[in-house]
Formats: sequence, structure tokens, C-alpha cells
Amino acid sequence: MKNLNKPGRRSFLKKSGLASIGFMGLYHFVQPAYGLGAADIEAGYGPLMPDPEGILNLPKGFNYKVISRQGDLMTDGLLTPGSPDGMGTFAGKDGRVIIVRNHEISPDDMEKGAFGRSNEKLASGVKAKLYENDKLPGLGGTTTLVYNPASQEVEKDFLSLGGTVRNCAGGVSPWGSWLTCEESTVMPGDYDGRLAKRHGYVFEVMAEDQSNLQQAKPIKEMGRFNHEAVAVDPKTSIVYLTEDRGDGLFYRFIPNVPGKLDQGGKLQALAIKGEKGRDTRNWKDGEGPKFPINQGLKVEWVDMDEVDSPEDDLRYRGFEQGAAVFARGEGIWFGDAELYFACTNGGEISAGQIFKYTPGGKEGEPQEEGGLLELFAEPNDKEILKSCDNVAIAPWGDLILCEDDKHPFVVGITPEGKYYKLAENTGYKTEFAGGVFAPDGKTYFVNIQGAGLTLAITGPWNRS
Repeated sequence: MKNLNKPGRRSFLKKSGLASIGFMGLYHFVQPAYGLGAADIEAGYGPLMPDPEGILNLPKGFNYKVISRQGDLMTDGLLTPGSPDGMGTFAGKDGRVIIVRNHEISPDDMEKGAFGRSNEKLASGVKAKLYENDKLPGLGGTTTLVYNPASQEVEKDFLSLGGTVRNCAGGVSPWGSWLTCEESTVMPGDYDGRLAKRHGYVFEVMAEDQSNLQQAKPIKEMGRFNHEAVAVDPKTSIVYLTEDRGDGLFYRFIPNVPGKLDQGGKLQALAIKGEKGRDTRNWKDGEGPKFPINQGLKVEWVDMDEVDSPEDDLRYRGFEQGAAVFARGEGIWFGDAELYFACTNGGEISAGQIFKYTPGGKEGEPQEEGGLLELFAEPNDKEILKSCDNVAIAPWGDLILCEDDKHPFVVGITPEGKYYKLAENTGYKTEFAGGVFAPDGKTYFVNIQGAGLTLAITGPWNRS
């Protein structure tokens, strides 16, 4: 790790600005994670100030603007879908920010879809590009927004992927795309016989500033399961994947051709070396030894076969082969030669855990040296952190977490190891989702999911 007293800045990826920032100094944040008081929680930018609009409390000097609402007419003539979730940002032309945004919508949730309550806006040209487009078109997918930070306005917004189901999170790629994940394993015949295809896949969406509904093609070799999020190692193009199940696994996908995920590859599940089927969840009533905090354990990887199984049984088969089990893998982010992922209901009181995985030498090659898995944080105090979900890193090194709760906060952790509240949802009893910084680090975008709102937050981010 770098000098903990001088966090410094990390440079963003050229396209996205999101996948190469390290957790500078965050090793220490585990040490005070037990017994933190209110003063520590309020560290960072100071106490949250009441919002006159009754929507979002922020520290003094910070402001927000609602930049997108469910039901608004987009520039492509379709409606802004609801249930916004994971997001990625990319550098656009002339200082613009390209935002690719997921929508976690089920096929029968018509009032939240882009096509109207009766699909009256579903034209034949649009329908042909959807993945599920038969009797009941999939209403999940992604929208793309072109945002001008100078005017704080969305200049263009359009449907960029459609016909999918419950697009939850995902991740940016080093080659300028957003990988969007279906958090669903519905099958043909579901929804009263109206679905025609299997779901539970990852799809790739190129970040473009011109209105373009892209042809939806599942990357089936990345596995069919209840996907949550992905992170790509920019050095190797290996994709790491989380599974949102109480008994989920942690996966990696080694592509045959770096940067060309649609050309296939190998899916594997993480196992603790020498420990078959290790339980990492640390639940109070769990069986077996507790997973240690701040101790890197050597890992190995289990090859998965029949990755497109109709049975939704990858996690069962992987566990039988020795893979470790995790408590609802959620957001994941690649830092400085290491990645971090949240398990939303892990820990003794099921309030959440954060793991760190450090790839080994020659990761993914036949002679690989083996990576290390570490339980990085397990606060076990809901006043500090509860139901951690989406994860992002600020350019100055703070870890920013969205809570999935009826009274959620955006929680920050400083390089010195102090927790603080960055935002409080006071207007709606629904989760924060998709928190992510613009490539220049000056704007933090976040969704209030149930309300169908996307917000842009600005303020004095640089404490120095």
C-alpha cells in the first residue's frame, strides 16, 4: 500500500474514469470498525443539513439537482424507465459526461417501462433489437444520458439496450463499454407463458453519445445466474462477477480474446486453497469457523461447466466442487491492482461485509501464483453501515457506498479510516443505487430507485 498519510490522486481510465482508482489507505478503516461513535460517523464533510425540498440531506456547501425522472419523455421519443440502478460514466465530447444507467424492471411492470402502459410506443424497429420481444417484451435494460456539467442539464437521453429483465448493476470496461447484468433467472414460459427466452445474463453496451438502441446479445459464457455486478481488471481483461444470493459464489471470467467478451472464455468460481466449501458469511448462527478479518487467504479457482444451465444451479455445483460461499454479493470495484466487493447481508448481524481480492502473479494463466482474499471490513453496527450495495471510489481515495434500506444513507470512508454520512434520503423510503463519479470527479451521480430519480451532487469534494 502507498503512504497512508498522503493518499494522493489516482488517474482515471481514459474512457470511464472509474476502474483504476485505488483504495488509498483504506486498510486502516477496518481497525476502528468496531465501536465507532457518532463523532466518527459525522467525520468527512460535516453534519447533514436539512433539505428544504425534503428529498436529500447533504453537508453544508453541497447541492443536488434532479436530472432525470421516471416517465419523462426522452429525446428518442420513449419514456424514461423507472427503477434506475447501477450506472457507469464515460468522458464525452467537449466536457460532456456519458452516463449509462440500468433499470431493474420486471416484464410485467408496465408503468415503469419505456414503451408506455400498453407498450403503445413499441415500434417494430425498436422491437427487433430487444432481447425478449415476443408476447411480453422485457422492460429492463439501459438508458444513456449525455450530461453537460456546465449547464447541469441532460442534453440527450435514449434507450440503449432493451428486452432484458431486472438489470441491476454491472461495471465499466477499459475499452469504453458498460456491462449490464440481469438479476433474474426467469425462464421461457414464466409470466403466464408470455416469456420466450432464458434470462440471467450479462450484456455489453457501448458508451455512445449518439442515440442508438443497440442489438441485445447475451454473453452466455459468462454464466447464467442471479448476476449483480462486474469489475474488469484493465491489465488482463479478466472479469470478476458477484452473485446476489444468500448462498452465492464469486466468479471470474477469463476471455479467450482480451477485450472481446463475446468471443467466449472460461468461467470459474473462487475457492479458499485447502478449504473445501468455505463459508465467508460469518452469520451468528452459521456453522464452521469465522472468516478472519484482515488476513489474506490464498485462493484457487474451480472450473465451471454447463454455465448456461436452465436449472440456476451454478452455485450449488460450484460449492460441491469446493467454491467458497458469500452472502449476497453486490457492488464491486477495481482499485489499484486489487478489487473490492460488498456482501450486503454478511456479518454477525447481517449488516454487511466488504471483501478485498488481490490477483496473483500471472492471474488466469496456467502458471498463476494464486491471489489473496481478505475480509476487509465487517462493522456489525447499523449506525455505521447497513446493507451496503453499490460501491464507488472517489478520485481522492474515499470509498463511497450506497445503502439498500428504507432509510438509506450514502456512506463514505476516508483514507484515515473514518466513516461519515455523505447523503441521507429523507423524501422516499427506498434505496440509493448506482452511485458513481464523473470522470473528472466533480459530480457524483446517484439514483433514488423507487422514486425513479437520478440526481447530480456537486460540492467542495477536495477537503484540502
